[in-house]
Amino acid sequence: MRTRIYYRGPDALVSDDQFVWHPRTAPLVFAVPDLRNVGLVQAPARIRPYAPAFAVIALAAAAAGWALLPDPLVYILVFLGLAIPGVAMVWREPGRWELHAQYRGAAVVLYSSPDARVFNQVSRALRRAMEDNRRTPWGYGLAAA
Repeated sequence: MRTRIYYRGPDALVSDDQFVWHPRTAPLVFAVPDLRNVGLVQAPARIRPYAPAFAVIALAAAAAGWALLPDPLVYILVFLGLAIPGVAMVWREPGRWELHAQYRGAAVVLYSSPDARVFNQVSRALRRAMEDNRRTPWGYGLAAA
């Protein structure tokens, strides 16, 4: 019997018997029949680890400009007017969508993505793989009337 592929992308592969996620570290491989209680979670936005350091550098540059320029007040106002929105944009990491499940008795994060479209494709593929694994050899077990 051939392996059926439900989704193949740059960061995930969903087949009829395996779910493979390729995060930045080593790939995580899960057997689809062993997954239980799969759920979707929207993780809130988080502060990036380097954002506070970026803010300190921006304030230090503003302080240096104050001492070096002949009319520092204008410089500071323009700098802060440009820097504050920039710092605000990089300060927070966007929210992520995550697939959580029980895998062989342990709670795991199966997949995570900030892109809702790709996340929905992966979660739908996993749902289809899990539904197809529940089929019996005789179909869905339904009787014709």
